[in-house]
Amino acid sequence: MTAIVQNLVTSGVFRLDGGSWDVDNNVWIVGDDTTVIVIDAAHDAKAIENVVGERKLAAIVCTHAHNDHVNAAPQLAAATGAPILLHPDDRVLWDQTHPDRAPDGELKDGQTITIAGTALRVVHTPGHAPGAVCLYAGELGVLFTGDTLFHGGPGATGRSYSDYPTIVESIRAKLFTLPDSTKVHTGHGEGTTIGAEKTASTGWEQP
Repeated sequence: MTAIVQNLVTSGVFRLDGGSWDVDNNVWIVGDDTTVIVIDAAHDAKAIENVVGERKLAAIVCTHAHNDHVNAAPQLAAATGAPILLHPDDRVLWDQTHPDRAPDGELKDGQTITIAGTALRVVHTPGHAPGAVCLYAGELGVLFTGDTLFHGGPGATGRSYSDYPTIVESIRAKLFTLPDSTKVHTGHGEGTTIGAEKTASTGWEQP
C-alpha cells in the first residue's frame, strides 16, 4: 500500500518582526492506516491529534520554523512521542518561538523519509527562510512546498531571514526540474502544479 495524503486546515496568528497576521495553514498528514507523519504542526495540536487518531505518529516534519508552522509541534510531540525534525539553518527562527525546546532531529538536503512504503525526499530550498525545505514524494507525484512555492509564485521574502533571489534560485534549480505534472501541496491556500508555476514564472522578477 502506498501512502495517502490528508489535509487539515488550522487557523491562528503568524508573528514576525513585531507584526502579527491572522492566517490559515495547511497541515499535511501522510501515511497509511497504521503510521503517519505530520508536515507542519500549525496552531492546533489537538485537531491534528484527532486526525492522526490511533495511528502511530512517526515524525513531525517542519518545512520551516516560522511560528505559524511550528507553534503546535512541541504539544503534539509531547502527546504522541513523535520527534520534531527541522533543518538546522532554521534554528534561529525556531528559537524565537520555542527557546526552551529544541527540535529532536535535523533534516538535510537529499535525506529520505519513508512512510507507508513511500519515500519522501528532503529538498533544501532556502529563500523564504534559511532552512526551508520541500518534501518530494515521486511515487505519489506530489511535492509539499511549505511556504517556498504557492499557486501564483514564490513565498514571501519581505521579512527577516528571507531573500528573494535565493528563493527564486531554489525554485528554478530544485523544484522546476521535477515533472510538470507534479502536484504542489502548499503551506497556505490552494494547490497547483509544477508545470503551471513554471509557465507563470516567466513574469517573475529576475534574481
